[in-house]
Amino acid sequence: MRPRRRALLALLTIALAPRRAGAQLDELLKQLPPVGGGRGSPGDVKIGQALKQALQIGTENAVKLTGRTDGYFKNEAIKILMPEKLKTFDRALRTVGYDRDVDDFVLKMNRAAERAAPAAKQIFWDAIGEMTIDDARGILNGPATAATDYFKSKTTGQLTSAFSPVVHRTMAEVGVTKRYEDLFGQARRIPFLDLEAFDLDRYVVGKALDGLFHVVGDEEKRIRANPAARVTDLLREVFGAR
Repeated sequence: MRPRRRALLALLTIALAPRRAGAQLDELLKQLPPVGGGRGSPGDVKIGQALKQALQIGTENAVKLTGRTDGYFKNEAIKILMPEKLKTFDRALRTVGYDRDVDDFVLKMNRAAERAAPAAKQIFWDAIGEMTIDDARGILNGPATAATDYFKSKTTGQLTSAFSPVVHRTMAEVGVTKRYEDLFGQARRIPFLDLEAFDLDRYVVGKALDGLFHVVGDEEKRIRANPAARVTDLLREVFGAR
């Protein structure tokens, strides 16, 4: 079997492997023979398809990690905290004994984000489906989070539209909206505390997307990282000892 064909078969095999998807993508591409036939050649197309498979699995993993109970709340890197503009509100309430109420409010903001996250999967996959050969080249030759940057540019608007109604509904269902209104009412009774109205839905949606893209970035870095031993063995079998 020709080296290019063997390499592409290995690439597709790895792209289809759960969790290890594309783990050795960069190394494989370095070892592929030069692509002939100019832009859009069969080799380019197959490599692009393999990249799409890897990104589908990577984004699905990211959605699974965030769209579950404690996916945001127990991940310190993406946990949604009290808005900076409400820090005075936070401190004032804790001073007068509302610690548990404030903590519950923070928990429920994270619960809203966790419920919204699953809506991202199809939006990511649609963006992957629209990826051109030039997009794929840019991702493969780009920095460690080139795919994540691609998703941000292509999906932020759609994700905001998809997340907003879910967050709004969920915050009402889990009681975060009422909790905020109650706490805001309590805080306004504290002398000399000047508070402004705050768009809580918009804040939670924004932080939910920031957290999701953070995890997508982590998954992309994992895809580009060193493979597990079994994948390395596969590469040795396909390309031979070097």
